[in-house]
Amino acid sequence: MDNSTINTICVCGAGTMGSGIAQVSAQAGYTTIQFDVNEAMLIKSKTQIEKSLEYLVGKNKISLEEKVDIINRIHFTANIEQCKADLIIEAIVERKDIKVGLFHQLVSINSIQTILATNTSSISVNEIAKEIPQPERVVGMHFFNPATIMKLVEVIQAEQTSNAVIKTILEVCKQMNKVAVVCKDAPGFIVNRVARHYYLEAMKLIELNLATVETVDAVLENAGFKMGPFKLMDLIGMDINFSVSKIVYEAMGKPERLTPSIVQQKKVEVGELGKKSGKGFYTYT
Repeated sequence: MDNSTINTICVCGAGTMGSGIAQVSAQAGYTTIQFDVNEAMLIKSKTQIEKSLEYLVGKNKISLEEKVDIINRIHFTANIEQCKADLIIEAIVERKDIKVGLFHQLVSINSIQTILATNTSSISVNEIAKEIPQPERVVGMHFFNPATIMKLVEVIQAEQTSNAVIKTILEVCKQMNKVAVVCKDAPGFIVNRVARHYYLEAMKLIELNLATVETVDAVLENAGFKMGPFKLMDLIGMDINFSVSKIVYEAMGKPERLTPSIVQQKKVEVGELGKKSGKGFYTYT
């Protein structure tokens, strides 16, 4: 299997993360396909990318000509038959069955050399890979929000992932000007496993009425963190963050220290998901 050369990247999912990854891909010079089943999401994605690039033009980070070239490198489509690429990165809903189902559709229209990367933040890459033909080409490629700014990419090597695929993904990350860290498949990988306590302990303080949201964020930001836990949860999305907590909790054998927060669960239940819904721990206008 020779998949050392990547020319075309297909990003599946046109939400905030998918749009960011598509922009990063196009900025790195790759021919990029942005796929979503929802036409409205594709329109929103294109608008978001154009706005982001316009900001870079205003900051003299790129020229107007470069902006046009980047946009022209992205093909937006709701037709999965057009999702033919050397590397496919899925950034869809955080459910294993849906991710596996999408990969099966993509396998049927792509070459066996096509690398299949999942942007999952917590689902076992081993479990995804074992259900896919040629599992050695399945890899985790976990970007962080916002993907256009955050440098880190966790590259997760499943038990089945070939070393050749890892080498290729590291080259792609370098081309994207990202800092790639390779890790084995494990609950929460590196960042989300370590970060659980940052979120959970902060919410425990609120649950016990020992401090306010604003105080906790202010204290931790003054201690050196770029963003307090509540602001960060609002940025990531309450539903996504809560889902990760549940997955890590289950995968680790339900230890008490990792029990998902009832405070966050209630936020999810009433649709207070953070910035994307207009309200989370803070209110956004």
